Amino acid sequence: MTKHISLDSKNIDLHQLARVPENRRRELLKLMLAGSVTGVAAAALPGCGGGGSNGAGVFPFPATGTGGTSPTNSPASAPPAAPGATSQKISSFTISVLPDTQFYPRYASEKMGELYQKLYAGIDPKYDNPFKTQTQWIAQNASQLKMPFTIHLGDIVDQSWYYKAEGSTPWSATTDLVGNGQIGNGQVTKEWELASQAMQVLEAAKCPYSICAGNHDVGAIGSDMQWGPDWGVGVTGFANNDGYQDGGSHRVGLFEPYLQVFPADRAKRQATFGGRHASGFHEYHVFEAEGNKFLVLSMSWRASDDAIAWANQVIQANKTIPVILVNHQLVGIGSDGRTAADTAYSNYMWDKLIKDNDQIFMAVSGHYHGSCIGTKKNSRGNDVHLMVVDYQMAYMGGNGLMRMFEFDLTNKKIIASSFSPWVPLKPAATLNEFDAAWLSDSNQSFTLDMDFAQRFSSFNPGFSVPAGSMDGSLTDAAKKLILTNYSQPPQKAAALPSGPDDYPKVDNTLAHWRFFNATAAEGDLFPYQPGQQIQDVSAGGKNPISVNTWAGQSGDLVWSKSHHPLSAAPGSLRFLNATKTRFTYFTTDQASALNVETFPKGYTIEAFVYIDPGFDATKNGWMGILYRLGARSNLPGFASDDGDCALMFAFSNLMEFQWEVAPVNQATNLTCWSGGVSAGQWLHVAIVNDPAASYATTMYVEGAPVLRNNTNMQGIQFVAPTQQLAIGCGQWAGNMSTGFLGSIGEMRIVGAPLTADKWLTARAS
Repeated sequence: MTKHISLDSKNIDLHQLARVPENRRRELLKLMLAGSVTGVAAAALPGCGGGGSNGAGVFPFPATGTGGTSPTNSPASAPPAAPGATSQKISSFTISVLPDTQFYPRYASEKMGELYQKLYAGIDPKYDNPFKTQTQWIAQNASQLKMPFTIHLGDIVDQSWYYKAEGSTPWSATTDLVGNGQIGNGQVTKEWELASQAMQVLEAAKCPYSICAGNHDVGAIGSDMQWGPDWGVGVTGFANNDGYQDGGSHRVGLFEPYLQVFPADRAKRQATFGGRHASGFHEYHVFEAEGNKFLVLSMSWRASDDAIAWANQVIQANKTIPVILVNHQLVGIGSDGRTAADTAYSNYMWDKLIKDNDQIFMAVSGHYHGSCIGTKKNSRGNDVHLMVVDYQMAYMGGNGLMRMFEFDLTNKKIIASSFSPWVPLKPAATLNEFDAAWLSDSNQSFTLDMDFAQRFSSFNPGFSVPAGSMDGSLTDAAKKLILTNYSQPPQKAAALPSGPDDYPKVDNTLAHWRFFNATAAEGDLFPYQPGQQIQDVSAGGKNPISVNTWAGQSGDLVWSKSHHPLSAAPGSLRFLNATKTRFTYFTTDQASALNVETFPKGYTIEAFVYIDPGFDATKNGWMGILYRLGARSNLPGFASDDGDCALMFAFSNLMEFQWEVAPVNQATNLTCWSGGVSAGQWLHVAIVNDPAASYATTMYVEGAPVLRNNTNMQGIQFVAPTQQLAIGCGQWAGNMSTGFLGSIGEMRIVGAPLTADKWLTARAS
């Protein structure tokens, strides 16, 4: 079982939002927010940088979005000047930000089935994955948008280790990378190759950029992933208690793929390059825009004391230059999913680097899933804007979403915009309501007031705002480029149920449990006595489930009127107080036919679930929704499998839905993964296995197919006939484990693949 750490949540009222389709869609899945759509430029433009038009290559980005038709609404533009008035010229420039790109090279690689290329086969090969599309868009439009610099926030790739060849065994601490030619011939993982190719687009266009290593970019030495600061150098004054190992002393530069793919020599080719820390993991650049210099200080994941000392030296050596701090992991995200939150490491960085360096006026980081903005006062009483931008858990692994900052010196503003140049290139037939390409939510597109000359006066009294050369906003120009010849797919209004029986009844239904009590008041206790049942309402009702407990207590199960707005069941059952060692759950009977069902004709598993806002990654991570009990290590070919089960439908500590099964046709476990979702909202999850499509299994969250699905998942094995199905908990090595914290409204198991018009979210007629 892969282990991750992260925590995002958001509270919303879907009962109200269900009646407003656009707003409902905005909140259903984190980061799939409403807005208009990003498009593409109508003409190729040479050059990169702050408005210059010299010397850069031209990258022919498509002039029209292939995924849509002409927009019904024109993009916003500046109002016309009053008669006789002279419009003000604006002094402004932009920088672009590439947030955690890790899933793009991973799922565009041969090893992972080239998912992007297959899903969107109609796209020009130059834009066959979102990462490459982002850099192509920057290269084409940098000159027009006066964009002198691009920032990458780290987590360039997902799996960092070297391979001799695609699909081979990962290297270890004893691997002689030089001797076996892996470094010399450049045969790194396809992920690194694809990432390198994407950044080469910027290099060919002479568009300078900074880059840093995220936690997924550091070497794998004797473990799944190597966590820690710069090798051989520790961190003091930082409580390293968030689950990561301080393995810095075990890191060896020779074995670091990041240092081989993005070495200092590669960075030095950029005109903006200033230098790197001795470890090779941290660098700085100085770029010029509108007659002023700016310094970008880019710090890789878990910078050490020594790296912080180096960063302070860099700032002192450039005493008059405003500093943009880049750090892979810095600020966290609060329980509402959009508010900046202090972390142990952000406090460490604030105390040792940020607060006493007045030159640092903004800091941008990734790592934590979502987007937020916060502001703190430094030692001089000046504002420092702290931002997180990370879309990896959004639809399709991020869907090409990126960030642009416009620095409007004339109007004293920093304007942030979030958009995707990838979405408009998708073939029209592949688009759905989750393909938002310009995000309009307030934590995605916003404006910060900034009197630049005043803010920088303590260290650069000569900072000047030159006479403007532009007639309008660069943000408006970018939006116009993006919206040209593209419109977002129409929103689909969902029909609400007319009553508790308004849902499709389908053949091959093996079990259907509805967790509500029409006569119970809100908060009434579920009868706690073992053996109390939830009936199976399918035809024949052969598979009731009975309550069980693992150190549970009275009050752990209560009835609720809350339910998903598209569920006909008018209530739910709340699972309270659940941890890894205390929970109440349900099981099928030992003689239930479901225990031995292998699903030869495919399956559709549906559940309406609500993740409690109190979800804690440590206490509740990997909590079980539906499990088939019995260690799969007892199955043929699974002799050493750590006690996992043959069927696991769980919610990870990364706040992803996981579907993992042992198929009947092979001795291996196969998985489907959602993106990250927020707590505090009702969600419909459907897992559909289709024999007619090579036993492809697709997970849908709120109707949207996830990126990380799988094929050749024929059926589901069972360990023994008496090993039951469990609802509301998991199992590990034979012991019940990690109860579900939240609410369940309905769960249905059908022995055949169903289309969306037959799901529980549809209506009876």
